Order: sequence, then C-alpha cells, then structure tokens
Amino acid sequence: MLGPRQEFQSALFYEFNLEDHVPDDHLLRSIDRFVDLGDMRSHLRPFYSDIGRPSVDPELMIRMLLIGYIMGIRSERWLCDEVHVNLAYRWFCRLDLGDPVPDQSTFSKNRHGRFRESDLFRQLFENVVARCIKEGVVGGEIFATDASIIEADANRQNSTPKEDWDVSSLDPETVPRAVREYLNVLDDAAFGAASEVKPKFTSHSDPSSQWTGAKKGPAFFAYSDNYLIDTDHAIIVDVEASRSIRQAEVGATRTMIKRTREAFDLYPEVLVADTAYGSAENLNWLVNSEGIMPHIPVIDHSKRIDGIFEKSDFVYNLDRDAYICPIGLPLYPAKKVYRNRKTPIAADNMIRYRASKYDCEECLLKKYCCPKDPSRKILRHIYEGARDLARELSLTDAYVDSMKRRKKVEMLFAHLKRIMKLGRLRLRGPNGAKDEFLLAATAQNLRKLAKLIPQPA
Repeated sequence: MLGPRQEFQSALFYEFNLEDHVPDDHLLRSIDRFVDLGDMRSHLRPFYSDIGRPSVDPELMIRMLLIGYIMGIRSERWLCDEVHVNLAYRWFCRLDLGDPVPDQSTFSKNRHGRFRESDLFRQLFENVVARCIKEGVVGGEIFATDASIIEADANRQNSTPKEDWDVSSLDPETVPRAVREYLNVLDDAAFGAASEVKPKFTSHSDPSSQWTGAKKGPAFFAYSDNYLIDTDHAIIVDVEASRSIRQAEVGATRTMIKRTREAFDLYPEVLVADTAYGSAENLNWLVNSEGIMPHIPVIDHSKRIDGIFEKSDFVYNLDRDAYICPIGLPLYPAKKVYRNRKTPIAADNMIRYRASKYDCEECLLKKYCCPKDPSRKILRHIYEGARDLARELSLTDAYVDSMKRRKKVEMLFAHLKRIMKLGRLRLRGPNGAKDEFLLAATAQNLRKLAKLIPQPA
C-alpha cells in the first residue's frame, strides 16, 4: 500500500539528543576520546583582555579547525556551513541544535592574533604526541625523517627576478603581513639563512616561499613540510616548516630532533632518511654529536663508469693515515699551505692523499688508475669516519628493515595531500605554513590514534 505523502509540520517542542544521532563507529566519535583541551583556557587567558565583550569560545574554534583538517575541508567558510548542518560536527564541537556557529572571519582574527602569539597550535600538537606516548604507540627507538613540497599561495606571475628584489627598500610598517614575516626570518636558518644561493624569483605576496622546479614540471613557489616520525606506528613526533632546499630541510631535522628530546625526553637509537640527508656534516652530527646511528645512504660522488679505479678500490689504513692502492703502495696526505698555515685540510674540508710520482710512473696499472695525471689523488673528508660507519650500517639486515620503515613517512605525505587535501597552502608567510603543518600533523596523529586504539565496548 502506498504510504501517505510526508509533509513538513513544525512543532512547538522537540525531544532531540545529538548523542543519539552520532553513530558509534563515526570517525569523530573515535577521535573525541583523545582531544583534551582542558588547559587551553588557562594557556590563552594572558592574551585576552579583562574588559569588553566576551569572545567566542577558543575550544570551539579549535574543534572546528580540527574537523576541517581531519575531514579535508579546506575552506573555513565551507567549514562553518558544514558545522551548521552536520549533526556529528555539532556534537564534536559541543554545539546544540540552537547554538550559533562562529563566523569564518573569527578564525582569521584569532589565528593572526592570540593563537599565534601564544603558540597554541604547537601546544596542541605536543599534547596529542604526549597522549600517543601515554597510550604506548610510540617506541622511541627508530625515527624516520623526510620533507614534502607543498605549493604556496603565491601566483607565479606576481614575482620579481632576484636581481630586482631590493630588501632594503621595504618598509616593515607598510608591507603586508607575509612580507613583514619574511623580513623577520631573514636570519632564520629554516627560511632566510639556510643557503647563500638566492632563488631565481621572489614572490611579492609571499617572499619567504621558495621558487622550485623539484617536481620536474613547471616551477612554482612552495614550502617544505618536514616530518620526524616514530616508525613503530607512524606517529608524527615533530613537524617543521622550511624553505624547499636541501640545506633547510636538513637543518629542520636537527631542530626537530633537539626539540623532541627537550619536549618528550625521546632519544632515538636510529634515524632513517634518504640520500638528501647523507652529507658528511650531517652524518657526523648524528654520530658524534647526538649518538644516533644513521640508516642513510651516503652522498658519494666518487663512483666512476670509465673503467678507472674508484675510491673504494683504495683501502684506508688508520694507523698509517694513508690509502693503500690496489698493488699495495701508499698515498699520504699532501702537504700544502692553506689559509696561511701548513695543514692537509683544504677550505672544502677535504684532505688530498697523493701517491708518489715515481711509483705511479713505473706502475703497470697506471692506465687504469691515473692515465692523464702523473700520480693518483684520493680525496678524504674530515668526517669520513661517520661516512664509513654509515656505509657499514648499509650492509646490515637492520638497514634493510629501516628502508622499509622509511616508506611510512612517504605514506603520511600521500595521505596529507590526497585525503586531507593539503596540496596547496591557504595561509601565507612562514607562520601561516607553520600553522597549517602543525594542524595537519595533529589531525593525522588523532586519526592514527583512533585507528590503533578501538573504542571500548
């Protein structure tokens, strides 16, 4: 039998409980167990005035922002509309059916003001990491690091060639916020001082972003999102924004390792990374300064394909401080005056080991060793010991396992861009990049907790 037509009839009273309309298996219900914002009000109190109109509840704004990053809602205007109509979102934000949703402009005012001044997003991220440690999903033994390029909110057409960009002509009082932040971080290694190499173009709207063609396509302005993760369950233990150049990304990893140690007392035994982190200076810092074993491929330019003996064909003798050639003759450090002092160390931190000219002239293997030079020369970095250790570690089974674990950080970046829709930033400037990366990493850790720890029956 055909039922009657359903028509809307307003009622004077309703009995409605949001709790009953959020499914038990809803993602936000699983995540809500791990969102603890109890100390947020005391943290923010010094940044609010004691007089004036009451503000929007900061916990409400943070919960709404978390929904945006967890569910991949990139627009705050769209986010406000979704919270207005979605019952699960209202439940997560502690909003009743009749409670108003804040205007989207409120987020901008607070983000650029008290949220940024109080470093609230950093505290929120670290609170979630502390909860991960408490729940036992952080092993703290094997960490992995990597960086992913995220496109900046900067038009390629609105830019200036490097030779036309005059920093001294900028007035900090009149320039936009992103340009003012750029002036403040010129001496910061993560943005302005990581390398003496200047970018080809500088964006007018976001000059801290890096002009890069790393994706083998049309170049664009971007920032690098740096992750340091625990490889047991791919929990992000720290995140840092930087320019999209190798020196800045390596420096960001050092910053994250130090900050993780100070914040959570975590001392990893192993760091896993790709070849970009395999410089002699970085390997030496990990091994000799931090006591961390590097499961990292070594940056090595000594390989040859022309049939000439490679550096690996010469054996280093520590007791004699000499390289031994394939027929057993030594190569000793060359004595030369550098910087007005007699030392074998050159300005590039390399020591040149040279064979005897007379030995090489009579050698039957000269055409395979130094056919165009009177004698063979071998370059050894002052941190070659750390490089040799990294090479030895690369031959172990643990190293093979670490290379498999390293894929977890790459999967996090894929999830960040495809599921959470963070392929392009909405906020400008170094602080805008930091805010977005911190909130995104917080959301990823919350999703991971919800997956790893099922709700009690």
